[in-house]
Amino acid sequence: MSDGLKGRSLQRRSLYYGGDWHEPTSGRRTVTLDPATGEPIAEIAAADALDVGKATAAALKGFQDWRGTAPIERTRLLKTFAARIRDAGDELSALDALDAGMPISDVERDVEIAASAVEFFAGLTTEVKGETIPVGSGALNYTVRQPLGVVARIVAYNHPMMFAASRAAAPLAAGNSVILKPSDQTPLSALRLAELAHGLFPPGVFNVLTGGQDCGAALAGSPDIAKVGLIGSVPTGKSILRAAADNVKQAALELGGKNALIAFPDTDVDAVSVAIVRGMNFGWCGQSCGSTSRAFVHESIHDAVIARVVEACRKFRPGLPKLRETTMGCLINLAHRDRVEAFVESAVAEGAKVVAGGRRPEAPGLSNGAFYEATVLTGVHPRMRVAREEIFGPVLSILSWSNEDEMLEAVNDTPFGLTAAIWTRDVARAHRIANLVDVGYVWVNAVGYHVHGAPFGGFKQSGLGRDECIEEMMSYTQTKNVNVSLLS
Repeated sequence: MSDGLKGRSLQRRSLYYGGDWHEPTSGRRTVTLDPATGEPIAEIAAADALDVGKATAAALKGFQDWRGTAPIERTRLLKTFAARIRDAGDELSALDALDAGMPISDVERDVEIAASAVEFFAGLTTEVKGETIPVGSGALNYTVRQPLGVVARIVAYNHPMMFAASRAAAPLAAGNSVILKPSDQTPLSALRLAELAHGLFPPGVFNVLTGGQDCGAALAGSPDIAKVGLIGSVPTGKSILRAAADNVKQAALELGGKNALIAFPDTDVDAVSVAIVRGMNFGWCGQSCGSTSRAFVHESIHDAVIARVVEACRKFRPGLPKLRETTMGCLINLAHRDRVEAFVESAVAEGAKVVAGGRRPEAPGLSNGAFYEATVLTGVHPRMRVAREEIFGPVLSILSWSNEDEMLEAVNDTPFGLTAAIWTRDVARAHRIANLVDVGYVWVNAVGYHVHGAPFGGFKQSGLGRDECIEEMMSYTQTKNVNVSLLS
């Protein structure tokens, strides 16, 4: 088959562990596809349980070296890794645009986010420290924080390189070794990260296994892996938890969201309309767990907001991800595109109205790709499927409200609890509503952005644990207490 990576910098398509490249034990390889064209990109190694065992053994050896590395040296190496990511930014962006179907301009921002996240945790290595506990004059009692061991990080397809680099950073900073498993749909940039890390860390500290569900299951079930972290779906997260329970293993889960943006009558109509569109992440085709896919708009501004949102959505131009003029990428594959279409059809059958999008684009050259237009639904009520289930696509539901208590009940009536955005000029109201929404991350008069150091994570079935903050790094350590008798 022709190689869709011809002319690009990725050289390796095998498994990376123990500081070297290895062919899969079974010899099995899979083909990754370009979601924008349906064409094959490259054959990639597919790891199985035997490969996971070999990689884990190598990671255990690497951990013994890395745990004893001075924090300031870990800082230096992680900052060097961040610099290498920035230097390879054009290559990494091109790989993710090709592999994930995201516009090149968007994935270029992912490079900076990834590099700065690695730098952020690099600067926290000396904060992995304990406390002294007063026990009287006859003894000294203190705690130390020690790394867990081998950590597996399984990341999603919607920001492949950004998640791979940023979610490996905290466990590495804390002194753990890491086995990274990218999505089997978007493995390319993680392999390039392995090339960038090669020769930098001690062998076995940074490892990359490409593969499918059997590889992920083996990582979750391995008794030699101390913790597994997942960015993915709720069903996958539940499978991870069940496998982790058999080994009394820790798990960190960043799962789905059915997030609300709440527009109060006193908010600026133009500003909140821009925010509603921005919060949907239409450029990524809505494929973000934090997308505010339910807009609860007060009835007094409802029609004015809809007019502005529809006009803004017309400006999104689905197109080939590599082209600069493309402002909206495609879904990850045709099956997911069909799933999104089915959601829209069910909403219409239940009484909703499509006021923007709702179809595949007709532009030349896009017919074989997983493209779908930026879609806006009105007349949505809280019991509809589109208002309750995560679509993970470019579908925005607008719900009109008049009674605050009923609105809040609908906002919270979901198994998810990741993000919410509150738009009002009333400061007291903003704080009150922020306290009442059952989510882990709230924006007030803003939407979408993250801040290094601010804990990101959800309530309910949106996950376990917090990322992007010192709490994330500490979660990859365990506390040991030491009691020293001073009596002779």
